[in-house]
Amino acid sequence: MENRWKKTDERNVLEVKEKAGVTYLSYPLLEHTKCVRHAFSTRLGGVSEGIYASMNLSFSRGDDPEAVRENFYRMAEVLEISPEQYVFSAQTHTTNVRKVTKDDAGKGFLFPQACVTGCAGGLKDVDGLVTNEPGLCLATFYADCVPLFFVDPVKKAIGLSHSGWRGTVGKIGKVTVEKMTELYGTDPKDVVAAVGPSICQDCYEVSKDVVEQFRENYDEKYWEKLFYEKENGKYQLNLWEANRIVLQEAGIPQEQIAVTNICTCCNSELLFSHRASQGKRGNLGAFLMLE
Repeated sequence: MENRWKKTDERNVLEVKEKAGVTYLSYPLLEHTKCVRHAFSTRLGGVSEGIYASMNLSFSRGDDPEAVRENFYRMAEVLEISPEQYVFSAQTHTTNVRKVTKDDAGKGFLFPQACVTGCAGGLKDVDGLVTNEPGLCLATFYADCVPLFFVDPVKKAIGLSHSGWRGTVGKIGKVTVEKMTELYGTDPKDVVAAVGPSICQDCYEVSKDVVEQFRENYDEKYWEKLFYEKENGKYQLNLWEANRIVLQEAGIPQEQIAVTNICTCCNSELLFSHRASQGKRGNLGAFLMLE
């Protein structure tokens, strides 16, 4: 399996695993905390068909809802949880981070249409989730945007945030760490974090107006690493590096940050990519739970 993935380098940042017929990705750095379960799904191991084949984790993109439910059951088996432990976010590219408690258990899975149309329970317009309650499996969803995992093994708190270009401009990674500090007393120096599989710089062309927002929000010393202009007047944007900078600015030591080396767009046969599929696709899922 390993040699099927196009990587940007040879670092052992991510591991490809298989359990109960489901292929997923995990970070050794997070596993070494010994206080969480986590996974990032792939397209492999589900029951969805056509453009959603096969592990689609979205109730809102036109797939058969029963197929999506079965896919979530299979991911629950990988994580060794009950599906009622899931807590979903319905992301809208904000920097809103929400505290999750036991009262939120099952939201998004038990009543998926509520999450799609109105997000009962306050999950609407939330791109980041944090908790210090064991047994709640935070879940956020992707098809090129950046998943951000946070583990505080000292205060026993976690965060999981969705960072597209808007979230990255707004530095949702920093907002998440600040929320964990506010609610749980997290010291950023204790946090172990990961920047998850997402679109790489070579695949991510953006317009000048997007880059101008990065110029406004990131120190000029970083610009050379974050973007470069092409002959057509467009730019190639490095979301991986931008989020690494955000996490370090939030106070997380560099050696406690794992940055992905797997691109969703380069690996569109194994990971859903909005760009590669021109929008004809399902969703991947990031999952994080305190033991």
